[in-house]
Amino acid sequence: MINIVLLYIGAGLTAIWGIAHLIPTSSVVKGFGEISKDNKDIITMEWIVEGVSLIFIGTLVVLVTVVNPSNDVSLAVYACSAICLIVLALVSIFTGFKVKFLPFRLCPFIFTISAALILVGTFI
Repeated sequence: MINIVLLYIGAGLTAIWGIAHLIPTSSVVKGFGEISKDNKDIITMEWIVEGVSLIFIGTLVVLVTVVNPSNDVSLAVYACSAICLIVLALVSIFTGFKVKFLPFRLCPFIFTISAALILVGTFI
């Protein structure tokens, strides 16, 4: 039972952080000051893509957990989700972690914690 709770917490944290990416998108873009329209569109797209991707990962983990947390498909989803979150954590360490804005610095920790929760929930 604790494994299911860990899976839901890992998925929920991931999805909530995805939502947290979507909400301030326009403010983040405005924070770049006077940049070209193309650059504004690229930054907007990237923020939305990361937010939607995180929501998708969290939702997918929840859905396979609801259906059957122990079948092969669920185990594959958990593994792929954790790997994706670890890759995002590594990217964040080498990019966003250098930024002084706190939410950027939180990304690697949140991604790693979410991945760990999903993995521990998978294997206990």
